Amino acid sequence: MTVVEQRAQRAESRDLPSRARVVIIGGGVIGCSTAYHLASMGWSDVLLLEQGRLSGGTTWHAAGLVGPLRASESGTRLVQYSAELYDRLEAETGLATGYRNVGGVIVARSEERMVQLRRTAANAAAYDLDCRMLTPDEAAELWPPMRTDDLLGAIHLPGDGKVNPTDLTQSLAKGARQRGVTVREGVRVTGLVTTDAADGPRVTGVRTDAGDVETEVVVNCAGQWAKAVASLAGLDLVVPLHSAEHFYVVTEEIDGVHPDLPVMRDPDGWTYFKEEVGGLVVGGFEPNAKPWVAPDRIPYPFEFQLLDEDWEHFSVLMEQALIRVPALETTGVRKFYNGPESFTPDNQFLLGEVPGLRGFFVGAGFNSVGIASAGGAGRALAEWIVAGQPTSDLVGVDVRRFAPYAADNDWLRSRVAEVLGLHYEIPWPLREPVTARGVRTSPLHDRLAEHGARNGSRMGWERPLYFVPEGQREGHDAETADRTWEKPAWLPWSAAEQRATRGAVAVFDQTSFSKYVVSGPGALDALQWVCAADVDVAVDHCVYTPFLNARGTYEADLTVTRVAEEEFWLVSSSATTVRDLDWLGRHAFAQVGDDARIEDRTDAYSVIGVMGPRSRELLSGLTGADLSEEGFPFATSREISVAGAPLRATRMTYVGELGWELTVPVSDALAVHDAIRAAGEPLGMADAGYHAIESLRLEKGFRAFGRELTPDYTPVEAGLLFATALKGDKDFLGREALEAHRDALASGGARRRLVSLVVDDAQPMLWGGELLRRGGRPVGQVTSAAWGETVGACVGLAYLRHDGPVTSEWLGSGGFEVDVAGTAYPVTLGLRAPL
Repeated sequence: MTVVEQRAQRAESRDLPSRARVVIIGGGVIGCSTAYHLASMGWSDVLLLEQGRLSGGTTWHAAGLVGPLRASESGTRLVQYSAELYDRLEAETGLATGYRNVGGVIVARSEERMVQLRRTAANAAAYDLDCRMLTPDEAAELWPPMRTDDLLGAIHLPGDGKVNPTDLTQSLAKGARQRGVTVREGVRVTGLVTTDAADGPRVTGVRTDAGDVETEVVVNCAGQWAKAVASLAGLDLVVPLHSAEHFYVVTEEIDGVHPDLPVMRDPDGWTYFKEEVGGLVVGGFEPNAKPWVAPDRIPYPFEFQLLDEDWEHFSVLMEQALIRVPALETTGVRKFYNGPESFTPDNQFLLGEVPGLRGFFVGAGFNSVGIASAGGAGRALAEWIVAGQPTSDLVGVDVRRFAPYAADNDWLRSRVAEVLGLHYEIPWPLREPVTARGVRTSPLHDRLAEHGARNGSRMGWERPLYFVPEGQREGHDAETADRTWEKPAWLPWSAAEQRATRGAVAVFDQTSFSKYVVSGPGALDALQWVCAADVDVAVDHCVYTPFLNARGTYEADLTVTRVAEEEFWLVSSSATTVRDLDWLGRHAFAQVGDDARIEDRTDAYSVIGVMGPRSRELLSGLTGADLSEEGFPFATSREISVAGAPLRATRMTYVGELGWELTVPVSDALAVHDAIRAAGEPLGMADAGYHAIESLRLEKGFRAFGRELTPDYTPVEAGLLFATALKGDKDFLGREALEAHRDALASGGARRRLVSLVVDDAQPMLWGGELLRRGGRPVGQVTSAAWGETVGACVGLAYLRHDGPVTSEWLGSGGFEVDVAGTAYPVTLGLRAPL
């Protein structure tokens, strides 16, 4: 090609259309996958912009591992689709992706890791994936270069594969072009154009160094630049990610290494191995990571570039690699890769429309699993854009799971140093993050710490999980106590809290609840549309209701209290504040416009739960209000005074006992709490935490959003049809789909149904995620489980799959077992809760 032709090509590559329906920022594997899938769905008026060349950001130096089995069914299905796509893409585009289905081996050095692998094998059975437990000798047959004398066992995952990241990206880009997508390289986005609309700010264009482009939708697939791109809007958008240095080496050839050698992971040594040109890629996820620069300080240009070698930091990985593959002692290294990757605060990626700017989507923060996730994530994001909402359960990766605290760069830097190492840490069931804590605290925080509270974290809130009795606090390490698959050291204390709740009275700090006020002349109409239950009730009455989507599946699970003719108080999960407010803004107020308004009151009020058979006796000594059964029935709410402080008391419970949730202005919370404790001590009152709440709610069969109630399930499957207005004539979002689903099930066929579970043996500890079998055949999976002190065994909830109706008679016929790390225990299942 002549110089003139090269200049002409470069000029053409920067020639932009004046308008495109969708503009995608970022030409890595995620951006190209999103473009490919949008075009496949008929949205071909798409412009993809890459500031350098395709795959030149972080995609090109990815290791290219594709392991379909994930911790959740939704995550597993997403990566399964990726593997299927990569396998067929070459036939479609004519460009090879380098995909090879070589399988995978994961080895274990410790019994704790073996428990994890046995649970992994059970998950595979639940998701209908091939997985086989191996002895060390069998693992050596599959992966001859490794040493096995220190191993206890392994698993084989035949569905694992590997791919060439750059080739994959080019193939996806070609597939997108073939469907009409315009791809432009060497174009840097310098700004976002926004316009104030009736529903809030909306993106209407992008500014680039090659001109402006008008658009309806912007998709931020800028990888480690995604946070900085979001800041171009000049709004407080929350896209929380931060880069960390990520290391691997490529070795010279090694005997026994061939192209079809499985991918091997040694998580106890924090390392992975895959074949490359007869040698090995040796990489890993060290326990203490090395964060790179802040997202707004990434140098430009930074294309197909690596960071400086750091053999000292890599040594922790190389030392472990030498243990597993002794041949590395005498093998040369061809190349040291130190490439930055972006990580999120919880090790899950970011997907969806960013609250605060309509039409602005993100697909970024893939935590070194972007290659495996790209196919499925690109399709899911494209479906979200086309449909206007997710089409499957994406709650775990939804960008709306983070609040503004998560945008702080210093906070992110601290958390990322921990998060990277969690890839290969044992996934302890209740592990809490140890970095970047204390962001949001209740007014009771310090007082509860004096009483022995040990906290967990949810949406940045510190909240008590359990209380350590006086005299046992010295030497108790909460972090160590949670590192077990068995019954933890704190369980006796949590069991005592359960006994107090069932037998006397317990006090819970539930300040982290999400709290909203919806008011105005259109408030009722707005909520009647978005709530599946009928909330047109008398003032001071409370309704339990879901928010459903157009598919009739769950988007939220909350209570609505009518506090005045045109004012409603909503209480929801701690983790869903941003998601709920976004959902209300899109769907409730789309019906009534300015005739209704919503206020977030989460930070303005504390919630103190007073629960148990003696709760009425306790509170009656602190208020003149009538708390009798006749004067204060269940599901009612009153403004009363407790210990001289005005508050709202709501007779509602998540533990299944007589009790009240007291919503108190934060300025009065400590005084009210101190008065309750003083009055409660003679009655056997106990401080109690969220571990006790989990146990108590499962004994009563109460569901939780994100586990039993997700965008993949309807109220029919969850056994909560009674909590909707389907029997009446009220219209609501999702009604048509819910009716159709109910009627389809009535005519027969395969189905899923939520059931309560009690283990017949008191010995095993369940945590959720366990496989259910009947007659040796997988029939379902536990969604939530905990120790039930009243029942005297572990209790839980589980979704069953069955070819016909799930009836009490069928469940009562027995034969059900739960797989607890490879050991089967009989369980009793029922449509009714054990208590």
